[in-house]
Amino acid sequence: FFLSVDALSQTVTVTVHCRGVFQSKVTLSALSETGTFKPVNGMNGINSGATALLVVEERYLPGEFVLRFDYKESPASAPYPSEKRVMIGTQDLELWVNPKYCNDPDSTWFQPGETENSALSEFARESFEQKEQINLLQQFLADYDDTGSKLYRQCLREYEKRRLVYNEWLAGRKERDRDLFVSSLYSMQYIPETRWGGTEEERLTSIIDHYFDGADLSDPALTRTTALTGWIDAYVNLHGQMATTAALRDSLFPAAAGKAIEKAREGHPEVYGWMVDYFYRGFEINNIPAGMKALEPYLNDPDCLTSRRKEIARRLEGIETLVPGTKAPEIRLNSPDGVPFSLYGYKPSARYILLLFWSADCSHCREIMQSVYPLQQQPEIREKLSVVAVSLDEMEPEIQLWQKAVQAYGDWIHLRTEDGVRSKVAADYYILSTPQMIVLDAGTREIIDLPGSAEDLRDIIQQKMLNDD
Repeated sequence: FFLSVDALSQTVTVTVHCRGVFQSKVTLSALSETGTFKPVNGMNGINSGATALLVVEERYLPGEFVLRFDYKESPASAPYPSEKRVMIGTQDLELWVNPKYCNDPDSTWFQPGETENSALSEFARESFEQKEQINLLQQFLADYDDTGSKLYRQCLREYEKRRLVYNEWLAGRKERDRDLFVSSLYSMQYIPETRWGGTEEERLTSIIDHYFDGADLSDPALTRTTALTGWIDAYVNLHGQMATTAALRDSLFPAAAGKAIEKAREGHPEVYGWMVDYFYRGFEINNIPAGMKALEPYLNDPDCLTSRRKEIARRLEGIETLVPGTKAPEIRLNSPDGVPFSLYGYKPSARYILLLFWSADCSHCREIMQSVYPLQQQPEIREKLSVVAVSLDEMEPEIQLWQKAVQAYGDWIHLRTEDGVRSKVAADYYILSTPQMIVLDAGTREIIDLPGSAEDLRDIIQQKMLNDD
């Protein structure tokens, strides 16, 4: 493949020339707000030696892209995919590609003088070479048991010297490449100060405290890269190592969000908004109400360009509305057989009802179902707790998955909303994502608890249901 990018007004044109395969489909995808790559242009049927022209709109630039090749080695063969990550700024590009080896520099290369990808490749190579020795020193300092020895002190001095030298090199390389989009990624490789010689928890706390020391979040184009997500994932995972209980998780993660968002607030409004969106998704998926409340102060800040303002406000309203002691909203839906169901007309023999909102194509939902079902099926629990599982699947492929999945949970009551998260049931229960669980008193339909995980539900069963005469 040959790829050239010509600037046309406010767009970039990508020209693709194919070689080494019989034919290929070429697709260029940009990073979306949800963190997935979505196609922005493409062409089918590009034969070996032929050319495709792809135009990239200004709103995607600069950014990280994926070039996908669905190639056929012969007229009769099935298409086979390959992908290559590319950074596109404002420069015209040429890229010769054999789709079978699109990440092999011997088979795929940019034109002489290409800047963004060449600079990033050079930076990654040199950074790795310098960090290789630093990583060895880090490992020694973390594992060596005699922190008072001469050897340990010598290693500590050598580590600190190399850390400072590396960070100085990093600053110099960022300045050298300051006109390139990829230079905004360099600061994520900054090596923060670390407290060695203490406990593992003290070391983690030190890394967390200094994580953003070298950060530069002033470039909005950062939000169009996977590097930003990976960098914040690593920051959150540091807190995860310390979150040994659900209670610790619910306190550490909101604190992590606050620090990260405040740092982003010092940068570009788009990065600031992206950071709020990032933590919203995490808190919503993992059902951490304290995290949602931590986002509330940013909703009225006009400088915060979050795309989730309405969802966060809605979730906060739900946190205040659906609380233990309040009546659960009515649910009126039909069973898979078309039999009308009313929550307030439902008369189970069990004293408690678990409302479980889920989606068949949601991996986290499947994990919850696979944990909750055998738990609820235990005879002493089954007589105490009945389950009403409400699916929010609305697309035909999802519905087919749901129809197949419910067969494994045959004695539960299964319902499905027609409009998913836009349905009245989802609105009444403030369901913005799945899974969500709510435990009700079967007699009064009052909310007893809102477990955030299968472990939370297990605790509720043991502490309340099994001890309830």
